[in-house]
Amino acid sequence: MLALVRLIASIALMVLTFAANAATGLTEIHTTNGGPVTVFYPSDSPSSPVQRGPFMFDVALDGVPIRGNGRLIVISHGSPASPWVYFDLSHTLVDAGFIVALPEHYADNYKDDSEPGPPSWKRRPLEVSRAIDIMADDARFRPLLALDKVGMYGMSAGGHTALTLAGGRWSPAQLQRHCEAHITDDFQACAGLTTQLTGGIFDGIKTAVARWVIDYKLTDNTWYQHTDSRITAIVAGVPFAADFDTASLATPKVHLGIITARQDKWLVPKYHSDAILKVCTTCERVADFKNGGHGALLSPLPPDRSGLVAKLIADPQGFDRVNEVPEVNQKITAFFIRQLATRQYR
Repeated sequence: MLALVRLIASIALMVLTFAANAATGLTEIHTTNGGPVTVFYPSDSPSSPVQRGPFMFDVALDGVPIRGNGRLIVISHGSPASPWVYFDLSHTLVDAGFIVALPEHYADNYKDDSEPGPPSWKRRPLEVSRAIDIMADDARFRPLLALDKVGMYGMSAGGHTALTLAGGRWSPAQLQRHCEAHITDDFQACAGLTTQLTGGIFDGIKTAVARWVIDYKLTDNTWYQHTDSRITAIVAGVPFAADFDTASLATPKVHLGIITARQDKWLVPKYHSDAILKVCTTCERVADFKNGGHGALLSPLPPDRSGLVAKLIADPQGFDRVNEVPEVNQKITAFFIRQLATRQYR
């Protein structure tokens, strides 16, 4: 614990020194064969207020990149999220010298949420690898990066992507078996955002319909896998994990950290993050939100949320977002600095 405190303190000093001379740059890379990749990076261009969605950020839009620590972090967003709810984490990583790339996951993002779940989970790890390729081919960023050690962070459905890239294998039929056994206790993971159990007289009907849909859709027994040898350190935040063969994550192929949230009502820790930590012999619990919910890792939170998703990502009463979220962002940054052996600024 003392060593971690010292590391975070040294990071804070390093950040203050670097941040005094660098802004957070923002650009988007568009290609013809997939969605855009949003990039945050150290820049010596002046920053100014820039609006993205409902948010206003102080960034150097399309600013000139400068050398940081030479390492890339790829972030896999949740379902169906935008890059903007990961700005505070990205800003913290950039302040420590990282370049951060966020690929837009096809048909499972804030502009198009038509194919969440297994169809997206099959594509997402490949889209992360594609984002690394895009950064390697970009003339602005290629000279600033050493891609032998890439970090990857994912939250929720992005956490599922993270566990896959860490060497885990998953199957739609495995999720069917999980929901057959635990649908009442882990209802939102099984039913998604279609409805919720309220303790009312219609709960039985909701459960029966959910079972029917799950039994109809989740029949594929194929084990899906994808790793990328360039990725050597991964953090999975409140990951969707109930469809994994947990034995495949007993000894991950990379340095793997897990973030849990005790009040998560969307992905109950017992069946997701805790299930991985229970079997993983080398995993590190990067952080544990004692009073945080599923949305604790979204920062800033979208102001215009409504419906069931708003309830599932809302902060529980008493959650100290102002202090706890920046602290966890620093812990994530500290994990990547340790595991990626980042170089000094120059």
